[in-house]
Amino acid sequence: MQKITTYLWFDDQAEEAAAYYIATFGDGRIVETNRFPGPEPDADDVVIVTFELFGQQFIALNGGAQDFHFNESVSLYVECEDQAEVDRYWSTLVGDGGQEIECGWLRDKYGLRWQIIPKQLTEALSDPDPAAARRAMNAMLGMKKIDVERLRSALQPQG
Repeated sequence: MQKITTYLWFDDQAEEAAAYYIATFGDGRIVETNRFPGPEPDADDVVIVTFELFGQQFIALNGGAQDFHFNESVSLYVECEDQAEVDRYWSTLVGDGGQEIECGWLRDKYGLRWQIIPKQLTEALSDPDPAAARRAMNAMLGMKKIDVERLRSALQPQG
């Protein structure tokens, strides 16, 4: 059993957002949908949707329009195997009403922040040659979506 679960507050898009994230990442499912009686006699309002992505559970709440919004202080980090995986997630999350930020960060159409990071970035920043790692860091600081080939080029000695 998962001990800690990320709980996401939406105004009224919890069910839509859960389905969107499952479709985006392709490895997920709705675990449970909790409905409460709505104002109409035959209508039930979705209040909580529990869903999984890659075996990790999340809870999405329809909390109503409050002054609560996702911001940069919390993000979901996605480690990608290669550039193709980065490109796939990035193009979906940004291309469907999201916004590019810097250094592999983006904001999706719901305002949730994501870091879409190829494992090659972590490897480059951990290079045993401090000068190469610094070049990789400088290259990354100039990117929005992380470009694996530009990282590899930055690792090469300059001169």
